Amino acid sequence: MKISQNLLIFALIIIDVLIIVSILLQQREGGLSTVFGGEGSVYRSKRGIARGLHYFTIVLAVLFAALSVTIIFFS
Repeated sequence: MKISQNLLIFALIIIDVLIIVSILLQQREGGLSTVFGGEGSVYRSKRGIARGLHYFTIVLAVLFAALSVTIIFFS
């Protein structure tokens, strides 16, 4: 039981790092550019890599939650 719990904790740490990296790689459209005269009223949908990264972050968040509940259940 101890080995499987350690393996789950290790997997949780890996998922944590991947979530942090995937969030930092995402770009924010707009930001402070709207304050200084940029066009903030145009809505742009995510395309290509940005869309894939967005869905990858969602999947990682769901895995994080499921793994956290599993670790609590086994504790």
